[in-house]
Amino acid sequence: MNKKSIAVLIPCYNEAETISEVVSDFKKHLPNATVYVYDNCSDDNTSERAREAGAIVTLARDRGKGNVVRRMFADIDADIYIMVDGDSTYSASDAPKMATLINSGNTDMIIAVRKEKSEKAYREGHKIGNNLFNYILKILFNSNFSDIFSGYRAFSKRFVKTFPVMTNGFDIEAELSIHALTLSIPCAEINSEYYARPANSYSKLNTFKDGIKILISIINLLKETRPLFFFGIISVFMFLLSIGIASPIIGTFLETGLVPRLPTAVLAVGIMLISFLSLTCGLILDSISQARMEIKKLHYLSF
Repeated sequence: MNKKSIAVLIPCYNEAETISEVVSDFKKHLPNATVYVYDNCSDDNTSERAREAGAIVTLARDRGKGNVVRRMFADIDADIYIMVDGDSTYSASDAPKMATLINSGNTDMIIAVRKEKSEKAYREGHKIGNNLFNYILKILFNSNFSDIFSGYRAFSKRFVKTFPVMTNGFDIEAELSIHALTLSIPCAEINSEYYARPANSYSKLNTFKDGIKILISIINLLKETRPLFFFGIISVFMFLLSIGIASPIIGTFLETGLVPRLPTAVLAVGIMLISFLSLTCGLILDSISQARMEIKKLHYLSF
């Protein structure tokens, strides 16, 4: 471990109340690590306090956590990466264990599963949303992760340098998890204590607004990574709708030999055509997606 370079990455926005403590804690538990703080255009003195605590501070001008993570992954070169939020809710004491697991070479991403140390650590809306999205990923991507929105993670260099960050905001954690699932990247979870924010610190995550953005992002990632499944669902829905509309007409035709409701029959045929077009799109895009997946896997294995 002493021969490995470790980078602690802290994306933050308006965390002047907590950033000094976070930097100091990680420098204490990982004395050989370099701590980087990427300030996302804070309008308080986050940058000054981070520098005073001994961090290397960079200004990230493109707003959004996803944009900051993209910049950090591109800029910083290290053997082991620890990413954590700057709000002092995560325990730095788990960082050495996470780094050791990455160093073992058996895993490329470690997720710190949050275990509440205070009833105020989790807002009720955040807790419900987290459980809901964990279940959605389990259904759509066969996920076995228990905390996909944890902001406390460790990565290998291979993971960081082959991860094409596409999202811009708080959906970055979901993208990290889906990327690992679709490429079958070896991952692990550890339990980590999760604390409430200090009195003068506040969360930038809006339960409903950001929840909708995250849901849309997951749907887009599903379309990109599993297009046959995505368009297949649309195809099945349109097929059943067409059959439901056409059933009375078919029954009347079999009894009388007449089609009395021609517009309805045309509508049913049109919906059925959409169903087959959707299935065809899914089949074509699935072949393209498989080719892209092979390129990603080869790039990942080249490290």
